[in-house]
Amino acid sequence: MTTETRYPPFDPELGAALAVLAEVSPPTITPEMIPAMRTGNPALAIDDDAFDAAGLERRDVEIPGYRGDAIIVSIVQARGRTGTGPGIYHTHGGGMIIGDRWTGIAGLFGWIVKHNAVAVTVEYRLAPEFPDPVPVEDCYAGLAWTAEHAAELGIDPDRLLIAGGSAGGGLAAGTALLARDRGGPRLCGQLLMYPMIDDRDTTVSTRQIDGVGVWDRTSNLTGWTALLGDRRGGDDVSIYAAPARATDLSGLPPAFIDCGSSEVFRDEDVAYASAIWAAGGDAELHVWPGGFHAFEGFAPQAALSQKMLAARDNWVDRILGS
Repeated sequence: MTTETRYPPFDPELGAALAVLAEVSPPTITPEMIPAMRTGNPALAIDDDAFDAAGLERRDVEIPGYRGDAIIVSIVQARGRTGTGPGIYHTHGGGMIIGDRWTGIAGLFGWIVKHNAVAVTVEYRLAPEFPDPVPVEDCYAGLAWTAEHAAELGIDPDRLLIAGGSAGGGLAAGTALLARDRGGPRLCGQLLMYPMIDDRDTTVSTRQIDGVGVWDRTSNLTGWTALLGDRRGGDDVSIYAAPARATDLSGLPPAFIDCGSSEVFRDEDVAYASAIWAAGGDAELHVWPGGFHAFEGFAPQAALSQKMLAARDNWVDRILGS
């Protein structure tokens, strides 16, 4: 009898990309690695040339975050944009411990142009220096600011979408719950890309993806412990920090949830979609066979990546009315 941990096989094309990635980036992140990871990866950096090439412009605004502390949001729109269109509020990924407001922003470029949209991306403060509830409350503060300034930003208040990937997907889900429970701002949808939503480390998928792939079980525990400290996995964790703990998912905007079959977040993401359906809500769920965490970012030309991106595009088109 074997005790080897089994996990769904990686898509062959993605598996080849993962083998190359493993040579330069270990699958496991431990607390002492956080400072070095914050120095940035030049290969993932985005500069003004990328915005120029997409025909976009950006500007920063300082706003009050949680408890009135100053944080930055950046507005991204087509150069010379006029009129009113949808708003896309972006909460970046990075396991609650790394990244900045530009992490993943290129994934919004096509929607900004196609829908004449305005994106607002928030520089929420990171754990462990700023533990829960600071990150999600910063995100909520930025959403509230966006809604309050919709007219001057040229945003249709009936078409305000929240979007985030990984930790940003968890923060987007938590912010949507806060918006529901605080009576606004109103959201037309929540785009949750492989969201990080459960701190309890009890699913099959978290046990399967351990020492393999991208963002494995130990990495996940590192991120959640940074955010929650000794509360991780205990009873004193709010649904806004870990949305998988919510027992009532009624009254939420339509959700799009995707993930890979071979990633830590698979089971919690499937369960979250199921809980939305159980509450009578609207959710579209995609579990991509053989996909590791954030595979479309690491292997964008892979066939499975193209299918993942197309599914998101189709949903965004429907939600934003194009």
